[in-house]
Amino acid sequence: MSFFPGNDPEAGDAPSCDAIEHLIIPRTSDIGNLQVRRALPSVKRRLVGPFIFFDRMGPALLKADQALDVRPHPHIGLSTVTYLFDGEIKHRDSLGTEMVIKPGDINLMTAGRGIVHSERSPEKLRGSPQSISGLQTWLALPDSHEEIDPVFSHTEKGALPVFDTDGIKGRVVIGSFEGMISPVSVFSDTIYVDLTIEPGKSAPFGAHWEERALYILSGEAIIAGDHFADNQLLVFRAGDAITVTAGQQGCHVMLFGGAAMGSARHIWWNFVSSSKERIDQAKEEWRTGRFDIVPGDEEEFIPLPER
Repeated sequence: MSFFPGNDPEAGDAPSCDAIEHLIIPRTSDIGNLQVRRALPSVKRRLVGPFIFFDRMGPALLKADQALDVRPHPHIGLSTVTYLFDGEIKHRDSLGTEMVIKPGDINLMTAGRGIVHSERSPEKLRGSPQSISGLQTWLALPDSHEEIDPVFSHTEKGALPVFDTDGIKGRVVIGSFEGMISPVSVFSDTIYVDLTIEPGKSAPFGAHWEERALYILSGEAIIAGDHFADNQLLVFRAGDAITVTAGQQGCHVMLFGGAAMGSARHIWWNFVSSSKERIDQAKEEWRTGRFDIVPGDEEEFIPLPER
């Protein structure tokens, strides 16, 4: 998905829980006919582990005359991770990939030195109302992998480990959690877990990941006596084990994080790099048409922003 213009999200009121370093309230905008909440990057926090971008898409119901249409746009220096709870999105890219992602699947597109893609509603869903809900995140690539050849991988939900015990259920999307390991391969230590907790039940979030955060998708999460509502991002301090307890309506959250990058990352529009000069080069390449085209989606593109 393309990085939309707008102000950074604002930090919320500081919670009393010492284990929480930042509470971030996302800002909302529209992109490709879809309401999106952006939690990362923010003024207070640019990355959590490799996660440099965190978008909550929907939940939304598109009318019969609407569709998701994110025109072809470029990326460098990152991997995009698309994960849906509802609806379908058709992905096309400059490698020739054409893939419809469904709820529970994961699309991992590693841009490396450069890739172009589009995200649209599948043809079979157009002309009828359609629901859409999900997440798109970006993982910054380590220095040694920023300029690798682009690659796309798709993993169906049936291949991802799931758990359901004592009022806690979920799916390990990337990394390992409570002894379960996702088959999705990434380039740095990463944790990304879809977790649903029944009312009054509790789930652990260990301290062995260097950087950790939690995004509340729905319901209420209680941590050390503090209550947090939906669409809030909680960034935890390093070294403290966390217990997440669901409120009266239960809660649905994403746990994420991993190893710190170890070097600074710059982000401009859809470009991520350890080098500002490399981003300037990518700007010029997109402005002058030197990126590859997307087969089957050649007629449109998102112009380089004037900023």
